[in-house]
Parts: sequence; structure tokens; C-alpha cells
Amino acid sequence: MSTLEEHIDLSVPVGTAWDCLHRAETYPRFLNGVRGARSEGRRAHLDVEAAGQEEGFEIEIVDRERENVMTWQTMSGPDLAGTCSLLPIDGEHTRLQARFEYDPGAIRELFGGPQGFAQAVAIERGVRTDLQRFKELVEAQGTKA
Repeated sequence: MSTLEEHIDLSVPVGTAWDCLHRAETYPRFLNGVRGARSEGRRAHLDVEAAGQEEGFEIEIVDRERENVMTWQTMSGPDLAGTCSLLPIDGEHTRLQARFEYDPGAIRELFGGPQGFAQAVAIERGVRTDLQRFKELVEAQGTKA
């Protein structure tokens, strides 16, 4: 397994970021390739477009709400896992730390694309883009609250 860690600072309180992070229905708005998502208790079903084909994945979500940490792992499809931690900077700002664990071979098989270092760079760029899109979404929603 390979691991990627990234973070981004959000101009919203922890609670606002936490609420948005837990609405699976918003995932298509910030996760590249996710075309649909719905919550099913402690699990979520994601419809993902991969290499021009749509695939369904089940993920299990485990919350440690007191610590503002959400972990997830695929229950079907490729072996993927991650952790999102929300750290308060102050009353109106939050740092989102994301950790993504993946099998490079499974990613290449499912999504295609480059191998080796080029694949790692592409995944890193994708995660950064997803985090930026989450930031834009949660900050826009935070101004409407």
C-alpha cells in the first residue's frame, strides 16, 4: 500500500466542515469521478466513473466525532482507505488533513493512466484538486448558514 497525506485550511468552523464531510450526497460535488453517492447507515454507496465505465463501490465509514476524525475503507472494489481529520485553527477556521492509502496496481487496473512516479504525481494532483473543491463547497455553504 502507498500513502498520500495532504491538508488544506478552510475558512469555516469545524462543525460546518464536519457536517458537509458527512453528507455522502455532496461527494459528487467535490470528489472527481464520483457520479452519485448515498448513505446507507455506517456505509455509503458510490457510483464512480473509472476508465470510461461506471463502477459501484461500498465504503464503510467509522467516525470518531469527539476527535473530528472520519475513517473510511472500501468494502467492494479496489482496496482503498482514508482518514479525514478536522483540526480547529480558531473559531472560524479549520484544517482538513486527509490521508489516502491505496494499492498502486489496483488504481492502475481500475482507472488506467501512468505507472510508478507519474501515477503517484497524478494521484497527488487529484487529491489536491478534490480538497480544493471541498474547500470551495464548504465555504460557499458556510456563507449561506
